[in-house]
Formats: sequence, C-alpha cells, structure tokens
Amino acid sequence: MAAQGGRWRRFSEQRAKQLQRQVQVSRCVQTSNHPLFSCAQQYRGMTGTGGSTAAGLCSRCHERDPLRRSTAPAAPQLRRGVQTLQQDIEALRASVLEVFRACRDHLQDGLSEMVAAVQRAQLCHQALLAWQSKAGHLERSLQEVNARYELETQKRKVLHNRLVELKGNIRVHCRIRPLLPFDKELDDAASRDSSMPAGVVHAVDDETILVKCDRPAHALINKTYNFERVYGPAESQHVVFGDVCPLLTSLLDGYNVCILAYGQTGCGKSYTMLGPHSEEQRVPARGPHSDLGILPRAAGELFRLISENPSRSLKVDVSIVEVYNNNIFDLLAKEHRTAVSGPKLEAPTTKAAKQEVSPPTRQPVHSAEDFVALAAGSLRLRAQLATQVHARSSRSHLIITATLTTAPTCSSPGKRPSDRQSHGPPLEGRPPCGRASPGSPGAQEPTEQVHAKLQLVDLAGSECAGVSGVTGSALRETSFINRSLAALADVLGALSERRGHIPYRNSQLTHFLQDVLGDAKLLVILCVSPSRKHVAETLRCLGLGARVRQVQRGQAGGGSPASRRPR
Repeated sequence: MAAQGGRWRRFSEQRAKQLQRQVQVSRCVQTSNHPLFSCAQQYRGMTGTGGSTAAGLCSRCHERDPLRRSTAPAAPQLRRGVQTLQQDIEALRASVLEVFRACRDHLQDGLSEMVAAVQRAQLCHQALLAWQSKAGHLERSLQEVNARYELETQKRKVLHNRLVELKGNIRVHCRIRPLLPFDKELDDAASRDSSMPAGVVHAVDDETILVKCDRPAHALINKTYNFERVYGPAESQHVVFGDVCPLLTSLLDGYNVCILAYGQTGCGKSYTMLGPHSEEQRVPARGPHSDLGILPRAAGELFRLISENPSRSLKVDVSIVEVYNNNIFDLLAKEHRTAVSGPKLEAPTTKAAKQEVSPPTRQPVHSAEDFVALAAGSLRLRAQLATQVHARSSRSHLIITATLTTAPTCSSPGKRPSDRQSHGPPLEGRPPCGRASPGSPGAQEPTEQVHAKLQLVDLAGSECAGVSGVTGSALRETSFINRSLAALADVLGALSERRGHIPYRNSQLTHFLQDVLGDAKLLVILCVSPSRKHVAETLRCLGLGARVRQVQRGQAGGGSPASRRPR
C-alpha cells in the first residue's frame, strides 16, 4: 500500500508540473497574442474606413459615368494624336542623335587638330627657346667682343698718343660743319638730282673723312683722309672740347700748348674757338650753355685745375693780338680800345704797326669769368666784314695767349731768363713784361718765372675773291689773309720735309707763332664745309692737314724745364 501511495504521489506531482507548464505556456501565448489583437482591431477600423471610402468612390464613379460615356467617342482621336506625337518624338530623337553624332565627330576632329597644334606650338616654343639661348649667347659674345674692341681702341689711342708725343707730331683734328641756308646747294644744277647727297664731305668714322663729289664737266672726286679725330656735323661743342681738355693738363705740367683753327671762311672756326656770336659780347659767358666754344671752356677748366693744386701758386696773364694786313695789333692796349665805326671795317687808325716794337700787353685774370670778359671786350675791336660767303667774316688772325707764371723769385746766374721771349716781332708801347729795362730802378727786382703758355689761334678764313665778291680794301685784306695762310702752309710743309731752313719770317703770322710751331704741343682743328661749291677749298684744307700730320719734331717744350714732367 505504501508503494502504491508513493506512485500516486509521484504521478500527481508530475501532473501538477505539467499543468503548471501549460498555464505558463497559455500565459505566454496570451502575452504574444496581445499585439495581434491590437493589429486586428486596427485592421477592423481600417476596413470600416475603406468600406466608407469605397462607398464614396462608387458614388463618384456613378456620378462620372455620364462624363465617361460622353468622352468615349474622342478617345480614338486622342490615341491617334498620341501616336503622331510619339512618331514625331521618335523622328526628333533620330535627328538629335544624328546632330549629336555630327557634333561629336566635329569635336573629335577639332580636338585632334588642337592636340596637333599644341604639339606644334610646344615644338616651336622649344625651338624658340633654343634660338633665344643662341641669341643670348651671341649677344653676350658680341658685347664681349665690343668691350674688347673698345678696350683695344683705347689702348691703341693711348699708344698712338704716346707715339705722337715721342715723335713730336702735330695733332690734327677735322670738324665738318652742317649744311647751312647760305650754302645755296639748291642753286647748283647737280644738286637738283634727288639721288645725289646734299653734302660731299662725310665722316666715315671718328678718324676717317671722305670727300666724294661728282660734278658735271669735272672729274669724279673720291678721296679719303685720316686724322687723329674727325667730328661729324652733329657732334657738339662738348665733344670737341673733350679731346682738347687733356692738353690743359699738359699745360699745367709745364708744356706750351697751342690750339689753332684753320679752314675756309664760313666753316665754323670762330664758332669752334669762341662759340656763337652775340651782339652784347662775342664770347658767351660761362654757364649751362651747350654752344660754348673752346675758349670759355678752356678758361673754366684751366682755373679748375689750378684750384685743385693751390700749392703751385700759378698766376694767369692774358694777351690778345690780331694780325691784320700782315701787321700785329695789340687789342689790350689802352690807347686802342676805341672800336671802329661805320660799315667799312678796316684797321683802326690809332693802331700802331711797326716792325720792331715791344711785346703785347699782358693783363692778369683771376677767374674764368675775368678771362672771358677780357676776351669779349677785346673781340669787339676785331676787324670784320660781310661777304657773299659769310655775314661776319673775320679779316684778321686772332691770337689769345694765356701765360702761366709762378711766384716771383730772385734772379741768379746760371738760371734761364724769367720770361721766354717770342721769336716773333714784339709790339711798341711798353717795356717787355717780367723784366726791367737796363738802368731802371727795378732792374734787380725779383721776376716771375714763366711756367707755360696756352695760345688759342682763330685764323682768318681763306677765301676766293670771285666767290666772296670782295672789292677794294676788302680785296686787299683777302690778299693778305691768303698770303699769310700760304706762308703758314709753307712753314708746316718745311717742317714736314725737315728742311734746314724754315721760312718763319715770310709772314708776321708765322713769325709770331714761331715758338708754338717749333716745340709746343700743337693741335690743329681743320674746319671744312660739306657744300659742293666749296669742295676745292675743302680739298686744299684737308691736303694741308695731311701734310701737317707728317711734321715730326722733338719732345714738346715749355716755359720752364723744372716744371715739365714726362707724360
């Protein structure tokens, strides 16, 4: 019984457990079915709403049935219109595709051409860069060659100048003036030919001058001359003085210096030496003036160099004379300061002209302005005349001498005289400068020693009486001018040929210039006209310059041996 009771108890327990599990499962099912019940309720609500909506739609469909029945006959037309539109759309699509293909083909061709052009441009750019590199290299090479050429040219000029100083040759420069209105080139039959150049004289380079002229009934002229320097018509006064300036340094070194302008009348000698003409004063005052001549520029440079070395204690005395009709006149003498009046410009009657007279008057100057003012005042007395060639033709040779002297020193035996006497004829009216006459109270006074002399010579122009149209006394002046210039040419020719006798005394001009023609540093500036009608005088002038270049002398001299230094 006990065993049976145990089995029922185990059975009941198992059954209770099964029931408990069923209860738990039932509860889980109820829990999981709760959302389903919620959804079912929502669906029931939606079904009710859908039913009401369906009822509304049905009512609307019943309302629209008459409209559908009325539009039913138009449906075939609409279908045909739709089909037509579809066909048009297909045709438009085909045409668009065709245009697109054509544009694509053109675009591809354009892109191909663009790529080819870019490639060609790149090749051209590379080639351009290569040529630019070559051009830069050639330009640098050219600059180097030019620099070497300029350096060699300067070296050659320096060596040439040293050779000139060793040989003692006279330096010759040539200046071509521009064509001027009074040349009247248009009146010449040959000049009417437009193929012929206006001028016949040309500067080939800075050392060569060419004369080329073809005139009817005349032989062809084609000659070349070489000088130390050639100035073209466009070169300024500043450029001309740039080549003169080194001579002033030689002047302070103790060498005598002479600058001489030679040429036909109206060729620019006075313009070169003195500057442009002015009614108030013949020589322009110093200042910012581009046309200043050699005289005012040399005066300024001379006093500038003196001021740089005040220990030398140099003083400057100026004398001005003119050679008129083979007579020498002192333009600084007080009794000769009255200018000649009237249209006939002859030598003033108060001027004394004797063969044996004292040296010219020397006046001290203390600045360039004083120098220029003294020259300007004296130049008003210079003889002038208007001719058919030149409105202000100088009728005399002008010689301006600046004498540099040192402080007074006591004379002693064995020393040079205090003042070198010119071999030319002195002037009357005053005792010799720098020395006292015998028996005078000042015979034993200290005297000044001449350091060096600077002479600026503006020669009267050679001229042909038939061309200038002068008559009477003017013709006589022309004769004296031409004879004195011929005498100068004879002296230079004798020096070039090294003759034993030099004819200095054939003219007062050459007699007065004997010192500078003998041993000074001499610069001859040939002034020539480019005009065709003056070609004969131009050739004569250039021929003289070529002969002058052949003159060989010893080393240039000066006022005092102690003051000279080798250069």
